[in-house]
Amino acid sequence: MTKREFQSGGRFEEVGSYSRAKRVGPFVSVAGTTAIEPSGKLHAPGDTYAQSVFILQRIEQALKEVGAEKHHVMRTRCYLTDINNAGGFVKAHGEFFKDINPVLTGVQAGLTQPGMMVEIDVDAIIHDPDGNIVL
Repeated sequence: MTKREFQSGGRFEEVGSYSRAKRVGPFVSVAGTTAIEPSGKLHAPGDTYAQSVFILQRIEQALKEVGAEKHHVMRTRCYLTDINNAGGFVKAHGEFFKDINPVLTGVQAGLTQPGMMVEIDVDAIIHDPDGNIVL
């Protein structure tokens, strides 16, 4: 069975002993991901849409690191600082996952710093076009 982990160098990964993405067999999870740039700076403070696009690109890279692709994503979860600003996230999600249609949950939550609008995590199952599990 395949087992792969990916650490992106995030500021809490080592201290918190967690992976950005982990694959066991066909199952893949990507940890809650925010819009923190490699420099440590928050990307597009206060802009839910721009942060969502940035995060989804980071998630796509994490999926690739463990042998998955965005069309394998089955579930997305979105944590928003203000549910009234969900429109920017919904737009970015719709563009990114067009014709993939994973199930989606969105909730309001406190995030770690001012201007951080959204955090996203995903779960995927690696499968072929007919839905058969690929190990």
